[in-house]
Amino acid sequence: MLQGEPSPEELEAAQAANEADALAAAQGELAALQAKNAELADQYLRAQADVQNARRRADDEITKARKFAVEAFAESLLPVTDSLEAGLAIKDATPEQIREGAEATLRQLKSALERNKVIEVAPAAGTKFDPHQHQAISVVPAPGQEPNTVVSVLQKGYTINERVLRPALVTVSAPK
Repeated sequence: MLQGEPSPEELEAAQAANEADALAAAQGELAALQAKNAELADQYLRAQADVQNARRRADDEITKARKFAVEAFAESLLPVTDSLEAGLAIKDATPEQIREGAEATLRQLKSALERNKVIEVAPAAGTKFDPHQHQAISVVPAPGQEPNTVVSVLQKGYTINERVLRPALVTVSAPK
């Protein structure tokens, strides 16, 4: 054996020390990965709970919105009800008073509808027929009028938030 060369025992001891260091490093890395795994699992569970809570809150809000959706609309109709009841309470009202009361109550009702985005659809004569907002009840000859235009309105229609609630019932000019 040459001097300065390690003996087989020394080589074996050095190799064992290297393996022990590698094992310690691997065990340290494993512990770090297990801690990170536990942390990520905890974050996942918390995120899942947050999603479930958000979903439950959204469902509750939707339920409340459906339950109370007409509350504002009903509130705006209460003065109309009060006016009708007050008018009916007058036993010896003249026809003029009854008419004035009915006109005032109708104005209140129209105002309440408009505040709640219920808009009247009453096309003027000569307006182009729109099948999205009008329903043709009959087609009549109308000399001097363009074909497929409104001749008269039999019943007003209404939209709510730009969606047809009830189409206007109209008569339409016949094609030439």
